[in-house]
Amino acid sequence: MLKHLFLLFSVFTVAVCFSQEVETSVLGTVINSSDGTPMESVNIVNLNQVLGTTTNSKGEFELKAQPNDTLHFSYLGFKSIKVRVTNDWIKYGASTIELTELALALEEVVINEFRLTGVLEVDILQVPINTNYRYSISGLPTTGYEAGNRSNSVTKVLGAIFNPADFLYKMFGKKPNEMKKLKQMKQDDEIRNLLASRFDREMLTVLLQVDRVDLDEIVRQCNYSASFIQTANDLQILDAISECYEEYKVLSRSRKKGRL
Repeated sequence: MLKHLFLLFSVFTVAVCFSQEVETSVLGTVINSSDGTPMESVNIVNLNQVLGTTTNSKGEFELKAQPNDTLHFSYLGFKSIKVRVTNDWIKYGASTIELTELALALEEVVINEFRLTGVLEVDILQVPINTNYRYSISGLPTTGYEAGNRSNSVTKVLGAIFNPADFLYKMFGKKPNEMKKLKQMKQDDEIRNLLASRFDREMLTVLLQVDRVDLDEIVRQCNYSASFIQTANDLQILDAISECYEEYKVLSRSRKKGRL
């Protein structure tokens, strides 16, 4: 009798372990809610597992997911939505996701033309000069800080050693899961490709659970210029935050050793 119970228990244990190791995924089709047409190249991210994909020409997608995971759907000009993964979705197959188009009011864009004279010495003065410089700090394995113009570059570099660390710790020190997501995002090729094509910061704010204002402030406190914050794509912003945080950890360890 005991042998039978032990055998039954062993089989049950193996079955439970096997079920936990099985990877599941969800299938679906994304359509335009106004006319039902399939939408290609919609960005889809599993916020829990930090995995991403895009829809094909038929609006179809497949993404690894577990029950209760949250998927984030986004597309330029459409309202982003979050969809929770259910057991039924995984069990019974594809689901249809509808995205609603936004009414966008385009702002007036003012383009300042260069009035060229044909005289090189005069025309060259009209070309805007990028006054951002990158400085490396000895002992830190990075490309360095973007320190602005030369007049205050030294002050900014020195300030960057102390200010970003404290600010980043306040933002993420009590949120180790968010910092873990940074590493996951950098390692997932699909996520990196999605971020490289975006400039709206939406995916970053959703994944890191911070507001857009806080996200910009983090990059600013890491001594990146206003022009970089305004023009960088989401992948560049991600790399900037990740680089700054890694330097913070190096400096933080050095401070702790100095106190011992």
